[in-house]
Amino acid sequence: MTRAAHHSGFIAIIGRPNVGKSTLLNALLGQKVAAVSPRPQTTRRRQLGILTLENAQLVFLDTPGIHHARHKLGEFLNYEAEEAVAGVDVILWLVDSSSEPTEDDIRISDLLNKLPLRAHRLLVLNKIDIPNADAEGESAHSEEYVKLLNHAEALKVSATKRLGLDELLEKLISLLPQRPPDYPEEQVTDSYERDIAADLIRESCLKILRDEVPHSLAVRIDEFKERENGMAYIAATIFVERESQKGIVIGEGGKMLKSIASAARKEIEDMGGRKVFLEVRVKVSKDWRDNQNMLNQLGYIKRK
Repeated sequence: MTRAAHHSGFIAIIGRPNVGKSTLLNALLGQKVAAVSPRPQTTRRRQLGILTLENAQLVFLDTPGIHHARHKLGEFLNYEAEEAVAGVDVILWLVDSSSEPTEDDIRISDLLNKLPLRAHRLLVLNKIDIPNADAEGESAHSEEYVKLLNHAEALKVSATKRLGLDELLEKLISLLPQRPPDYPEEQVTDSYERDIAADLIRESCLKILRDEVPHSLAVRIDEFKERENGMAYIAATIFVERESQKGIVIGEGGKMLKSIASAARKEIEDMGGRKVFLEVRVKVSKDWRDNQNMLNQLGYIKRK
């Protein structure tokens, strides 16, 4: 009996902020490796998500949302996303089909249309579960996105409702080259647990604080130790840009910070499968998003 060919390759997931890239990655993997929140720009670094099947290994690169940059951090985020498309086998452009294309979508389509035709391009229309269809049941904006990518093939999904994912996986596998896997079967990401913990703390901040301190905060893991009783000890610092923001994050009597730490601790425990003692403090680093030294300390460093 002839064994089916094995397909393996790299897939960059790109799109503007808040279209559901990290949600899609987590849904495809069946577990959480990327931080998710209702706020834009939750993802700040490229992160691998590795899905190993019987006859295929799909290595996804989750990327920051491409947008009009207003500070050095924004420039770094765009750099991370644009660099991710170099050398991959498939570029998956995820869009929000429930709304019309924005200037950021047009910026992405211009980038993709200028790239050499080395990688397959696949347009994925997300949020098909949100009612906005025309009389024929098609998304009211689908054709607008298709035209932006030179009438590329498009698939429809709902990352939150897990609709269309089987069809998407089948299509992606067909586009990957026939070759052995690049990673061990049990590996699901290239990120260290401490890096994911920092993202999960920031995710909790974004969810709980909402619009009060949108993207003026960053998280640094100061200490990550395994204790003899099997518990992990984590000390983290949340950086904000102004004293007024520090007060918001801490809250009256420390209640807001306690809520953030409690939510983050649960997410980290679910990720690692063990108890966690999480200690969090808040510090002010004025205008850190435009301070290259501070960005370097936080790990926002352009790869050579």
